[in-house]
Amino acid sequence: EIVENMKRMASSDQEFTVEERNLLSVAYKNVIGACRASWRIVSSVEQKEESKGNEAQVSMVKGYGEKVE
Repeated sequence: EIVENMKRMASSDQEFTVEERNLLSVAYKNVIGACRASWRIVSSVEQKEESKGNEAQVSMVKGYGEKVE
């Protein structure tokens, strides 16, 4: 939610205050951090399923991984 608000502010001609820049930085850091953590988990599960030879699960995990990306 905060990221969307900050995007709207960024598209205007108005300059950010120091506090607004910090909020934007923290918001993106949190969003990207969560995505990276999800991707790491999906990647790990994919590797485990590939090593087991479970192609059905690998296909499902790859599909979910594309959504995370």
